[in-house]
Amino acid sequence: MSMLHHISFGVSNIERSASFYDAALAPLGYVRVWEDIEPGAIDQAVGYGILGGGDKFAIKLRPKGQRPPGSGFHLAFAAANRQAVADSHAAALEKGGRDNGGPCFRPAYGPNYYAAFVIDPDGHPIEAVFNSPE
Repeated sequence: MSMLHHISFGVSNIERSASFYDAALAPLGYVRVWEDIEPGAIDQAVGYGILGGGDKFAIKLRPKGQRPPGSGFHLAFAAANRQAVADSHAAALEKGGRDNGGPCFRPAYGPNYYAAFVIDPDGHPIEAVFNSPE
């Protein structure tokens, strides 16, 4: 059993955020597993996970009052290898993310810790990480 069932972020623009997360998560092997983005719907959302599985991460439209958590928070997505980390970082930047630390080894976190950090279009800090010998 895993500790967390799922997590969600409030976003100010569902189309922009879905485009960002589609691109940033694809190199990591995560895809949309469900969506409810009917125009005009109040509870627009998109769920991401492994193909054929349930969502572990979702974005939910919150156009008013949406803001990212404070200092110290970030969400780390597991990668299958170092190239996936680099590809995710590049894709995120292409879709409007802000660089918060490019792909490289982070020896302070361990000898095999390879990660990249991005701020999503709404200010949520995310990370792609591979922490294993390759």
